[in-house]
Amino acid sequence: MSLPWDRLPSPAFILDKPLLRRNMQLVDQLRKDTGIRVLLALKGFSMYHVFDEMRPYLDGSTASSLHEARLGQEDFGGETHIFAPAFRPNEFEDIAGRVTHVSFNSIAQFNRFAPDLFRINPAAQAGIRINPEYSPVGVSLYNPCAPGSRLGVRSVEMPERLPQSVRFLHCHNLCESDAEGLSGTMEAIEQRFGPWLDQVDELNLGGGHLITRPGYDLALFRSVVADFQKRHPHLSLLIEPGSALVWDTGYLLTRVLDIINTSQTPVALLDSSISTHMPDVIEMPYRPAVLGEVPSGNSVYTYRFGGLTCLAGDFVGDYSFDRPLQPGDPVVFMDMMHYTMVKTTTFNGVNLPEIGIWDGLEYQTIKKFGYEDFRSRL
Repeated sequence: MSLPWDRLPSPAFILDKPLLRRNMQLVDQLRKDTGIRVLLALKGFSMYHVFDEMRPYLDGSTASSLHEARLGQEDFGGETHIFAPAFRPNEFEDIAGRVTHVSFNSIAQFNRFAPDLFRINPAAQAGIRINPEYSPVGVSLYNPCAPGSRLGVRSVEMPERLPQSVRFLHCHNLCESDAEGLSGTMEAIEQRFGPWLDQVDELNLGGGHLITRPGYDLALFRSVVADFQKRHPHLSLLIEPGSALVWDTGYLLTRVLDIINTSQTPVALLDSSISTHMPDVIEMPYRPAVLGEVPSGNSVYTYRFGGLTCLAGDFVGDYSFDRPLQPGDPVVFMDMMHYTMVKTTTFNGVNLPEIGIWDGLEYQTIKKFGYEDFRSRL
């Protein structure tokens, strides 16, 4: 059923619950087929209002900070993992009491904090993040293995024997990657870290596995995992996707406020902002799909979408339609659940979009924002 865009509030992030269930069922089948454990990476999606929908299909969550660890422990449950490039001493005691697994970014961090971890939480597992010096990611901003990376220990820096209490290795080198990226990762890990795989019980393969994207080679994923497990039957494998779990499961609904005729492409000004509400569009950069757009060669009605802030570059790409846009028309950006709500800002005092859920029949407002949300951050 199509959503009643004309009757819904804007701007609003809207999660489509039937699409979320579709993704969860695919992920659950992959878990059953391979035995791999799957964690929700909270850095990509933290909408706790739908954790009940996700929990039955996943093994837990993974955090990058104390606040995310608390959210994972209190609201998601199951395993609670954490990794940070470096831990703040004044926060670590609280972290240690909340998590099941801590991944340290260096041997020095392990030596400094592991004694406190085991004193506070004797059941916790400690691991080391490794840098396989391989990544298929082309955008350097998102490449954890770029030259000079601060993330993970290279094989040349590893001790011959890991401390006995290190029970897992953690590798994160992908970003919206395909199964070929996983295959290359497994090969690089075995080549560079083979001697240490026998010293641990688990291998966490991080995030960036875009397993729910149409065209992802799930058969290759299963094959790569199965072959690796045959060579290393003692290792339990994990992945921690952020984008994949909520890929193509929701929208950012906006509306046209005005049409500005420029010396080039006309600008449709929206009641939202690209720089504050969709910062990944500028950082990545990428051009999000818009509902109802047509190929540019098929229409004379082409617009550049602009946002509400005074930032001159608060634009997204050019879009064409089979009719002219008018003030009040809805503009629906697709695939807006991952790395959107978690990155929004209140720059210029622009209000945050409300958050809602479409259950297939009705819309429910989950969260509205206002002046106090802006003021309380300053």
